[in-house]
Amino acid sequence: MLINITATSYLAYCLMYYVTIPLHRGRIKSMFYHAYNSYLENAYPYDELRPLTCDGQDTWGSFSLTLIDALDTLLILGNHSEFQRVATLLQDTVDFDTDVNASVFETNIRVVGGLLSAHLLSKQAGVDVEDGWPCSGPLLRLAEDAARKLLPAFHTPTGMPYGTVNLLRGVNPTETPVTCTAGVGTFILEFSTLSRLTGDPVFEDVARKALGALWKTRSDIGLVGNHIDVITSKWVAQDAGIGAGVDSYFEYLVKGAIMLQDKELMSMFHEFDKSIKNYTKFDDWYLWVQMHKGTVSMPVFQSLEAFWPGLQSMIGDIDSATRTFHNYYTVWRQFGGLPEFYSIPQGYTVDKREGYPLRPELIESAMYLYKATGDPTFLQLGQDAVESIEKISRVKCGFASVKDVRDHKLDNRMESFFLAETIKYLYLLFDPDNFLHNNGTTFELGGPRGDCVLGAGGYIFNTEAHPLDPAALHCCSQVQDERSELQDILLSFMGSTESIALKPGERRKAPVLSCPVQPFSARFAVLGQVLRDKT
Repeated sequence: MLINITATSYLAYCLMYYVTIPLHRGRIKSMFYHAYNSYLENAYPYDELRPLTCDGQDTWGSFSLTLIDALDTLLILGNHSEFQRVATLLQDTVDFDTDVNASVFETNIRVVGGLLSAHLLSKQAGVDVEDGWPCSGPLLRLAEDAARKLLPAFHTPTGMPYGTVNLLRGVNPTETPVTCTAGVGTFILEFSTLSRLTGDPVFEDVARKALGALWKTRSDIGLVGNHIDVITSKWVAQDAGIGAGVDSYFEYLVKGAIMLQDKELMSMFHEFDKSIKNYTKFDDWYLWVQMHKGTVSMPVFQSLEAFWPGLQSMIGDIDSATRTFHNYYTVWRQFGGLPEFYSIPQGYTVDKREGYPLRPELIESAMYLYKATGDPTFLQLGQDAVESIEKISRVKCGFASVKDVRDHKLDNRMESFFLAETIKYLYLLFDPDNFLHNNGTTFELGGPRGDCVLGAGGYIFNTEAHPLDPAALHCCSQVQDERSELQDILLSFMGSTESIALKPGERRKAPVLSCPVQPFSARFAVLGQVLRDKT
């Protein structure tokens, strides 16, 4: 009997691995190109596609946003030539010196994150990278340009950023000081990546200052609210939870801790996690509570909360993650998608929050949990998602958001995250051999000296599913540290003001470096300056 069960299980495994998984991988790739080509043919250079009217619209700043968001997905699906074409096109066409009011949060996660990811994946895509990559490159410079346009938003008394900035003129004097928690705490991945790659600490500094300021505002029971005044640090909306307006703050504490090997960030998350479990968790659901009292304010599940099981899997809390995932999966099966708000006591949608804009969060969690457990239940969610999206949302020009999950009426919008996140996580769920799942068996060399091990795995996805390689940060940081150390040594020889006279009984220390005596002009030339005596 044991032999029969084993044989049956083995047959099921072979059927899944050699038939079901490749079949769905092909279907997902077809979905991507139907959406991507519809955008190119009907909406480019606008930000996003309107699939019901087969045209385009600018939504987040007129950056050809869908093209930036989809760039790394092209590579993940194996399309090197289109990645190269689009990377060149973006370098030639994207301009951030425009009179546009842009969301600081969205521009960071979609534009800065998308460009950084594409830069770090360029060599994998067959791009002829410049000397010094990944510490230099045109897409990195473009990402830096975009991020510098966001820096004026951080010029507040608290260091917490405004929600909107004009890319040409900075923050409008009438801009509201109220922004959401995620809008304050979702910068450490992209901004620390920029600082470590370029050597300019300003980006990581402002991101860390914002995180520190937010940490100080938590309540006596260890919770944070939903919206805060960045001038006064006063909470405007005091609902605490893990969903909309807060979600990626917690996500970035964990991912930032892993990417930067930062114990303080992980300690912050664990403190929050204790309070979240104590006050918001009920029967493996997470409710919204008053941040100071812990009393329930909204007994709802929000679709954005579906990232949480995936985040739990990253810290090893698999059992809790799996139970919560199954709660969310029951909602998916009820409607063929996740409504934005779902009343847990009533077991139904919430008025005016019935839509499903093809969000990725539950699929994201399925990918992490399948990778952690190998449980085919998570593959089943992926199959259900493919079937639902194809059946409900596919139209002539792409895929349309679902306006109402009850009757499957559609909305005239295809968010850029559909190609950046939803399709990407679906494909990775069914592609266990993708290079992003690398466990260190393959790698490439790069860096200014060509001796950095890159692409060996351990990629960290930002909240828009743009993968970042921590090894690249270490590589460039090491180079910057060595360069800074050498510069300090050289400056100590050139510009020291210390007295050369020895105190009584003092012995002269050997110099760190021994160099032959050089004329004044030659010593300056070490730093790239050339002085000529014209007399």
